Amino acid sequence: MTSETIVKGRILGFGTSPFVDRPQDAARLHDALVISDGRIAAVGEWDRLRAAHPAAAVADHGEQLVLAGFVDAHAHYPQTAIIASWGKRLIDWLNTYTFPEESRFGDPDYAAAIATRYFDLTLAHGTTTTCSFCTIHPESADAYFAEAQRRGQRVIGGKTCMDRNAPDGLRDDAQSAYDDSRALLQRWHGTDRIGYAITPRFTPTSTPEQLAALGALWAEHPDCLMQTHLSEQTDEIEWVRSLYPSARDYLDTYEMHGLLGANGLYGHAIHLEPRERDRLRETGAALVHCPTSNTFIGSGLFDMAGLMAEGQRVGLATDTGGGSSFSMLRTMAAAYEIAQLRGMALHPAQLLWLATAGSAAALHLEDRIGIIAPGMEADLVALNLSSTPAIAQRAGRANDIWEAVFPTIMMGDDRAIAQVWINGQARLA
Repeated sequence: MTSETIVKGRILGFGTSPFVDRPQDAARLHDALVISDGRIAAVGEWDRLRAAHPAAAVADHGEQLVLAGFVDAHAHYPQTAIIASWGKRLIDWLNTYTFPEESRFGDPDYAAAIATRYFDLTLAHGTTTTCSFCTIHPESADAYFAEAQRRGQRVIGGKTCMDRNAPDGLRDDAQSAYDDSRALLQRWHGTDRIGYAITPRFTPTSTPEQLAALGALWAEHPDCLMQTHLSEQTDEIEWVRSLYPSARDYLDTYEMHGLLGANGLYGHAIHLEPRERDRLRETGAALVHCPTSNTFIGSGLFDMAGLMAEGQRVGLATDTGGGSSFSMLRTMAAAYEIAQLRGMALHPAQLLWLATAGSAAALHLEDRIGIIAPGMEADLVALNLSSTPAIAQRAGRANDIWEAVFPTIMMGDDRAIAQVWINGQARLA
């Protein structure tokens, strides 16, 4: 017999994008939903669902807000242990903290230990799907995927490829990058809830030969995603110009090697030229906003209003460990603050959509996760909107659900995560 659970609470579902329709009109509150065999079977009124499923177990979350689990569209799980390292801009930060730590991931035991810690930390913050860079070591990708598989999580990841401007022990070459990535792809892509992303770190750490090899691999496996970095900092852009003086712009260094397409994920994308914006929109590629990282490393202010108005595909991410938190709540708060500095007040519905449906769409998983609707995979999070005295006193004055949830977005942390469901299974109590 199929086991069923009715989750009762304030169930928040998005019918449309709050960047297209009025934010208040894009979402709808329900009383309950039914989980059956790892999927959402029904959403609606409690009385009706209880009558239709009299034998179902009940998880009563009262006034808590239940929504799709958070989706982190750009992260570096190997940087878990060096999160919040002091005081460097991007290139110095890579050389001082990132590369020495990533050198340790050729050890399968160390990679497995960090993967376990990473998924423990992200789960505690309500994140149910991550898209992560690994290291150049195939062992690091195996550890990430194996731990996700053990937990039943839907994840995306890939071996990072670098064959120049990186230390000894952290460089592969064009052929080994192709061969290792292909072997990992064949082993993991489409297995259980796992997807593979072809992963050149960024133009400065890949030769033209390596970018071309990875572009060829993507052409052979176009259903895979491809993830990289784009226009994060101005000095990085100048570095790219010096390496590719004939390129029209930073994006062109990817485009000329077959690394621009609808399944492309471009992290940061802060300092874009008009041509780059046009090409990204034309191809349907996804831009991933990493607000805590952008402020922590001093990169710049993402143009949410302008990019959304153009019709760009945008996701949201922690970018741990350059990002300073594993929490998508903190990430939403930082996105709000950055948008304010650019003259846009993001509505709570827009923030929640970015962290769920928007990021799922960036990862081309919008048919499986990111919204609450019948047939979707049951990755869910329940938020306690009164998790601290400061939050509770403000939420107590709320006139609607948006005023109630906004203090949790701005001040919430792992204490606000009341429950998480992974593939229909409750993981926190």
